[in-house]
Amino acid sequence: MVKLLFAGIWVCVVTLGAVYFSVQMATAPAVVDEEAARQAALEVVPGESITIPLIADGKVKGYFLSKISFMVDKEKAKGLHLPMTELMTDELFTLLVGNKMVDIANIAAFDVATFRDTIKTDMNVKLGEGMVNEVLIEQLDYLSKDDVRANDEGTTKPPGQPVKIVEGQAPAEPAKTGH
Repeated sequence: MVKLLFAGIWVCVVTLGAVYFSVQMATAPAVVDEEAARQAALEVVPGESITIPLIADGKVKGYFLSKISFMVDKEKAKGLHLPMTELMTDELFTLLVGNKMVDIANIAAFDVATFRDTIKTDMNVKLGEGMVNEVLIEQLDYLSKDDVRANDEGTTKPPGQPVKIVEGQAPAEPAKTGH
């Protein structure tokens, strides 16, 4: 009889302890993962594939093939009434043609981090500080004019392969929240 009484008390203590800790864990403030919160506040603005001519000595020497997307602040983007795609295209033309950031003769000297930072800084100047959080390079290739011409004419010369300046990947959508 005493064993049965102690077993009953033991079950009650364990059950009350489990309920107490369950309630404590349920009402405890959630641990906020800062990276997850930052990603939830961002939105991917996909870029479009664009072709930018490389002009030297007054002639077209080749073409940059690019696709660049942006991670922008959702709240700031809501109030933006400017066409993001056209602004991105303009910025890429400025950097690749106007500033000549890519030296085709010396691809190894190309600094991807500087390229991204320059785009981000210039876009934030145009759109407002903190609008663009991250620049995602999906594609940045170079194709010479001769390769394009040979491909268009259907000559027996095998078409040239584009020079991979940056090997990127498609951006992942940020985590969706239950809002």
